[in-house]
Amino acid sequence: MSVWGIVLGSLLAVVSIAIIVVIILQEGNQQGLGVVTGAADSYFSKNKARSIDAFLARWTKVFAAVFVAFVIALNVLAYFNIL
Repeated sequence: MSVWGIVLGSLLAVVSIAIIVVIILQEGNQQGLGVVTGAADSYFSKNKARSIDAFLARWTKVFAAVFVAFVIALNVLAYFNIL
């Protein structure tokens, strides 16, 4: 395996772990019992959740795009026997 294969493979592993972590940190669409009691309807909790969820959603898209680029690059290098 060449240097490019090792570098891209290790970066692919790092990006894979980053995607997993970012997805696990995101909240689900259900808010549980807070919906019944009205506790989930406070102004500050809505804005905080919106900003954190938007941030995590944005980084999920970025990591997914980088992951796809690394997978394509590794496959192209393997196809042309550069690895």
